Amino acid sequence: MDMQMRHGYSALGFGCMRFPRTMGRIDQKEAAAEILRACELGVNYFDTAYIYPGSEAALGTILERAGIRDRVRIATKLPQYLIRDRAAIDRYFDEQRSRLKTGRVDNYLMHMLTDIDAWRKLQSLGIEEWIDAKKRAGQIDRIGFSYHGNTAMFLQILEAYPWDFCQIQYNYVDEVSQAGRIGLQAAAAKNIPVIIMEPLRGGRLVDRLPRAARERIAREGGGRTAAELALRWLWDQPEVTCVLSGMNSMAMVEENCRIAAEALPGCMDDAERSLIASVKKDIGERTRIGCTGCGYCMPCPKGVDIPGTFSCYNLMSEENRFAGWRAYFQTVAMRRDPPFAGQCVGCGRCESRCPQHLPIISTLKDADKALRPFFCRIGIAAGRRLLFRRKREEANKDENADRAL
Repeated sequence: MDMQMRHGYSALGFGCMRFPRTMGRIDQKEAAAEILRACELGVNYFDTAYIYPGSEAALGTILERAGIRDRVRIATKLPQYLIRDRAAIDRYFDEQRSRLKTGRVDNYLMHMLTDIDAWRKLQSLGIEEWIDAKKRAGQIDRIGFSYHGNTAMFLQILEAYPWDFCQIQYNYVDEVSQAGRIGLQAAAAKNIPVIIMEPLRGGRLVDRLPRAARERIAREGGGRTAAELALRWLWDQPEVTCVLSGMNSMAMVEENCRIAAEALPGCMDDAERSLIASVKKDIGERTRIGCTGCGYCMPCPKGVDIPGTFSCYNLMSEENRFAGWRAYFQTVAMRRDPPFAGQCVGCGRCESRCPQHLPIISTLKDADKALRPFFCRIGIAAGRRLLFRRKREEANKDENADRAL
């Protein structure tokens, strides 16, 4: 089936923040294969940003080598939180076009506006005149903004400029938070295309659902997966233009494109909507902090792994305490320089950057107490001694072998 199109945008967009990686670097071969397959299946919208490590350059190289630049829309974002003067706007934009290997950015966003003051600061630097000049020069086609804030502030920003499109975090958990359904409908009423990010809340609505929710979906979902239900919930709403998915496997590309091709406004029935409402209740009862794992809070000046800590902390209630302790031991405690939550000094840098406006500092204290009670500290210390003693022994063996040669 053909991919559904709305306002010229494919119903499914490719979020490029989570390209597949090997040894910490973007796997260009795998990313290229996924992008080309997504294009074959009808995806025409590719979303990246200045601060996504390596993403812009990877996307630009892949599109250039494949010769498909003119078949897709590139969306990237001005890091407005880094802007201090007018010259910086040009500097970042020119660097982005160089990375993307293109003279034109199809969709350019003011990245992560959280309140009207952020837009007013840009206005004071002449951003509106700058946009007009770039549009006249053919360097920008459409201007928009991505948003993380409350509904009231979203409505103010929506009225502050004649936007060509906007991008909001929206899913069945965030229906009444952030811009929410009210913001979605307000933008649609102005005929402004709405791009959806975090449709699965960083994967939490798929592989991190509470056990009760997973069992409910298996029992009542009619064979549909958790991801399929969450995506269909979005495409069921005519105000939704394009749903971004941070796809990082070929299986995910194939599955999401299949769902997008079949999903239309009104595609859900009352039974499915009731199921989503019940799953939402299950989630609310088991989630300790609504972290999506986006990583905007990072890096922490003291090295704390904030998303990793919160993931384990939530797992304690979503599964059980032992699952949280085990995950924390494996993913945090056994690192060479363990990024324990107790290292937090309360500087507030993370909270100023968090799109969800979460109480990170206070929750880190709670998480540290829960994840590292006295007996766990003893176990962690013992495990670290054993692990790194073995690594030292292995290193000594390798060194002795080299000397023997």
